Amino acid sequence: MKLALMQANSSVLDIERNCGAIERAARAAAEAGAAVLLTPELFPVGYAPLRVRAELDPDVLPGIRQTLAGIAATHRIALVYSLPAVTADGQWRITATVLDNRGNELLSYAKVHLFGPEEARAFSPAEAPPAVVDLGGIKASLAICYDVEFPETVRAAAAAGADLLLVPTALAHGFESVPQVLLRARALESQLTVAYANHSGEEDGCVFLGGSVIAGPDGELLAAAGPGPELLYAEVSAEAARKAREDVPYLRERRPDVYRAWEENGGGINQG
Repeated sequence: MKLALMQANSSVLDIERNCGAIERAARAAAEAGAAVLLTPELFPVGYAPLRVRAELDPDVLPGIRQTLAGIAATHRIALVYSLPAVTADGQWRITATVLDNRGNELLSYAKVHLFGPEEARAFSPAEAPPAVVDLGGIKASLAICYDVEFPETVRAAAAAGADLLLVPTALAHGFESVPQVLLRARALESQLTVAYANHSGEEDGCVFLGGSVIAGPDGELLAAAGPGPELLYAEVSAEAARKAREDVPYLRERRPDVYRAWEENGGGINQG
């Protein structure tokens, strides 16, 4: 399956402009033969947690989702996007959604690990684990930005059967080791493809790194972006994950009961 990844600059709360950028990327990706387009964290509204919380009317969110579903259906491409969501009890969360190529929702996920004081003030952390869905013949799951920096998140997705982890992100300049080192390690240790779509440029005073990557289940880079707007492409497959897991059976040879015992015993610290 050919995967497309959009790295671009969003304009905070300019929803029409941002959705227009997604539509252009979807058109180009579809014309290039891609089956899926992955977009960055909160891209349709821009990444500015405090402004989004203070200024975004949640009543517009269903309309944005409808617009994005229309983009997927028009261009016959599965689409992964990230938006705020408000729960029934009024909690704001950062979410990601997978649509199929007819605009139907296949999977949603809410961010578990919030990064920094602004996200913590604007949003509430979720607790549900990553779920898995069949996406064009490959088992796919979701995480969002900081989530992927915790090995537990990626391992949970892999243990649930994921061969592909789709990660909308908003990573600032100065954290180059995340896409260059950490993402490749996450892909290797859990033996699945990790696609990580970042913003570029500056939004509301935050300078983004760019540097989006797609890392294969052997830890090798399949595609990597520079600092500016870019569409990345890579071929991804369940077969690549299966081969990696046969070569080195990390998942099969895990010992979760032992690890839990280590934690319960205080990490095995000697008291004598």
